[in-house]
Amino acid sequence: MPHRRKSHETRALARLTPAALLLAALLLAGCSRQAPQAPPAAPEVAVVVVAPQALVVTTDLPGRITAFRTAEIRPQVSGVLLKRLHAEGAEVRAGQTLYQIDPASYRAALDNAQATLARVEAQLPPLRMRAERVQSLLNDRAVSRQDVDDTAAALLQAEAEANAWKAAVAAAQVNLARCRITAPVSGRIGRSNVTEGALVTAYQPVPLSTIQQIDSVYVDITQSTGEVLQLRRRLDSGQLREGSADVSLILEDASHYAHQGTLRFREVTTDPTTGSVALRAAFPNPESLLLPGMFVRALIQEGQSEQAILIPQQGVSRTPKGEPTALVVGQDGVVQLRLLTLDRAVGNRWLVTSGLQAGELVIVEGSQRARPGTTVKTVPFAEDKATPAGTNATTVQPATAN
Repeated sequence: MPHRRKSHETRALARLTPAALLLAALLLAGCSRQAPQAPPAAPEVAVVVVAPQALVVTTDLPGRITAFRTAEIRPQVSGVLLKRLHAEGAEVRAGQTLYQIDPASYRAALDNAQATLARVEAQLPPLRMRAERVQSLLNDRAVSRQDVDDTAAALLQAEAEANAWKAAVAAAQVNLARCRITAPVSGRIGRSNVTEGALVTAYQPVPLSTIQQIDSVYVDITQSTGEVLQLRRRLDSGQLREGSADVSLILEDASHYAHQGTLRFREVTTDPTTGSVALRAAFPNPESLLLPGMFVRALIQEGQSEQAILIPQQGVSRTPKGEPTALVVGQDGVVQLRLLTLDRAVGNRWLVTSGLQAGELVIVEGSQRARPGTTVKTVPFAEDKATPAGTNATTVQPATAN
């Protein structure tokens, strides 16, 4: 009897199990429709606002220091060098005696020329008196015309000889004076290439020494013709206004030179071997910090842009063809791809000439999470990340109000 009851219960449970399973499935499906899955949150990106500003466009170009004046000291007469009358590396004044050549032979040549001149000049008074006497006798027909002509010719010959010896005396005086070699300009004199007792020759190829005037110096700068043409087009189109001629320097140790210089000229021809144009700037050098041959970087203020757009470099990417692009967030939060035209790198930023408008949002961080057509959430980009503290790499400076 108990076995029969258990069997009956088992069959009843078997009949109820499919219905219970169906009911449980319906309940689960209803719960799923009542609680749909939430969509993923929009990715967060850091953006900068495009804000045009007035900027002075400064070009960073390589240059080398050259002396304001350079004079190579060479002898103008030949002889044995008796003395060196200056200290190597010292400041010398124009007219200061630097070397002394043995003057003995030149003094003797001067004495000889002066003696000969005196002898010739002593012959002139008798010849003049004779010429006058013969001329008076001709009037009385006491002498022939030939005698008068011969006397006049002798007088002219003596006078010409006297003039020649006067020139010889002057030349001998010049040569004697040139035995004392003086500084043609003021400046700092370099090492001497000869010593006392050396035989030097007039206008020899190797200078005795070199004087360089460096209280003011030149900076010789090179600029590519491409940069020159680009600058000219921007000036002609009105994107830039003509800038000042001010130039500043960055030295080899990355320090800024304390004094401002001025641009003197641009060369009118292009170097065919380098495709560059030469520029020259002048700088004061009262501390003699700038030395000839030193390499520097020159910052030239070439123009002023009233509506310059600068964006951090990490906000610009390149297409496979190398075209610069940026991701811009529209007002609806949707990402757009923009093709840009870049002018130059300005420190850690790009100067953009086309492709962006004022007020637009450019993605600087998080671009790997944003694709054109997707919706993103924007947060302001921290500017201190774009320009680390203590750096001064920018070559575009804010324009000063007049």
